Amino acid sequence: MKVIGEIDNETRCKHYHSEKDRIAIKFYCCGKYYSCYQCHEEQGCGSLQVWPKPKFNQRAVLCGSCETELTIQEYLDCGSVCPTCSAAFNPGCSLHYHLYFAK
Repeated sequence: MKVIGEIDNETRCKHYHSEKDRIAIKFYCCGKYYSCYQCHEEQGCGSLQVWPKPKFNQRAVLCGSCETELTIQEYLDCGSVCPTCSAAFNPGCSLHYHLYFAK
């Protein structure tokens, strides 16, 4: 899965690079994976759109550890742990959900 931008081997970028920052999100507006909203702002399509609730069954979150693509709902329900490989995700990402997913 190709993630746009300068990232490490677990999808961490220059903006978010703690041990638990290991997801990338496919942006609804352009259908491309970015590590974070700031990477999308810098290199993306320029037309930020959030995923509408009826599309939360779409695979749009990539685990940087095992490369499993989660549906949005799986990601929202996973308790900040990959359901496939048990890698920890950053729970602080929830502060930015409004930039990715409709409420």
